[in-house]
Amino acid sequence: MIFAFKIGFLEVSWVDLIDISLVAVLLYQVYKLIRGSLAMNIFLGILSLYLIYLIVRAAQMELLATILGQFMGVGVLATIILFQPEIRKFLLLIGRTTEINRDDIFKTITNWRSDHHEEIDISQIMEAVKTLKATRTGALIVFSRDIELKFYVETGDPLDSELNKRLLLSIFNKNSPLHDGAIIIYKGRIKAARCVLPVSENDHLPPHFGLRHRSAIGMSETTDTLVLAISEETGRLILARNGKYVRGLKLKQVEQKILQYLHNEEPKNWDEMPEDAESLEQSEEKVK
Repeated sequence: MIFAFKIGFLEVSWVDLIDISLVAVLLYQVYKLIRGSLAMNIFLGILSLYLIYLIVRAAQMELLATILGQFMGVGVLATIILFQPEIRKFLLLIGRTTEINRDDIFKTITNWRSDHHEEIDISQIMEAVKTLKATRTGALIVFSRDIELKFYVETGDPLDSELNKRLLLSIFNKNSPLHDGAIIIYKGRIKAARCVLPVSENDHLPPHFGLRHRSAIGMSETTDTLVLAISEETGRLILARNGKYVRGLKLKQVEQKILQYLHNEEPKNWDEMPEDAESLEQSEEKVK
């Protein structure tokens, strides 16, 4: 074995360096996954206990090593129990782009980059969004580009209806039985309404974000979707994508980001926006 260098009695090889680098990358990815959640403290506690166990075993403290070894023996089972939500979230992130509509499997293969986004009449959506903001009507709209989201569709009332302004306003009307929940738009059609979305567990979200906004961000964390949420209290709008969100956008900017998502032309820094976007929107509302 070829050694890279020696530190005292330790002989470090190139394989050890690669091993350490891979472990560092793995730990960083785990940190990104659970950052901002309560699981972070539990993870740090388990990691500290494991490091103490390695030091004790290296120092040949047999009694203490035996006691800590008992905890390590059930470590895998304890990790699965304690981190069940995070493990589920991780598996959803891996598998969210592998979901295939079995009914259209051959069509999906032959038309991998189909232009189904052209079927969406974006003007109908933006007219409805403009009215919803002006009347401070709460709304939650999920745009799906490649996945039908059958799991989430089944949590609501199936519609499979044509997309138009009047229907959107009717669904989110405060007196409508379908207004509580989200609608899912796929291939230019409203697949379902009153759908239940996962709620984000990110502790760093603004405290004034309600369940509607947290559901929008949570849905974007676990699926490859773009989610639009309108506050019922203030009429403010946010767009959520990949666990990030932007707010204070003008309607033209909202339309642009929706089209970028549908055309798969999103910029690398998706959540960036002009710093004065929110102030511009507020000034426009005052002028109106």
